[in-house]
Amino acid sequence: MIIEVEAYDGPSDRASHAHVGKTKRNEIMFGEAGRWYVYFVYGMHWMLNIVTSKKGYPAAVLIRAGVVTRHGKEIPINGPAKLTKFLKIDKKFNGLPAISKTGLWLEDSKSLMPSYRITRGKRIGVEYAGAWAKKPYNFRMTKSE
Repeated sequence: MIIEVEAYDGPSDRASHAHVGKTKRNEIMFGEAGRWYVYFVYGMHWMLNIVTSKKGYPAAVLIRAGVVTRHGKEIPINGPAKLTKFLKIDKKFNGLPAISKTGLWLEDSKSLMPSYRITRGKRIGVEYAGAWAKKPYNFRMTKSE
């Protein structure tokens, strides 16, 4: 279950890879929604994003954290690099559609989720983006008490 994401919205978003225009690395962001955008950072970590807007408008959501259920036990995984490592996600998923046939997809499991609430705040690790770093584009699910 995905429990934390961050949005990156178009070419004017200074925290987005699309801010520099279309490149070989970010071209997936300019494509159709529902495809994975996977890239390598710091020479050691894969990051997983899903493209979210119409073709030609570069917008994506970074998947930052999740909870994996194994043998009835919930395993929280915080941090996008830990999540991709745990799920064995790498460049082979870049550009693939988010469908079960590719081995990586999204499902609507609201009926399986306990009661959660969504909070929002500023994005993490993008201080270089000035005012864009402070945009409330980080979304987290927390268990309601």
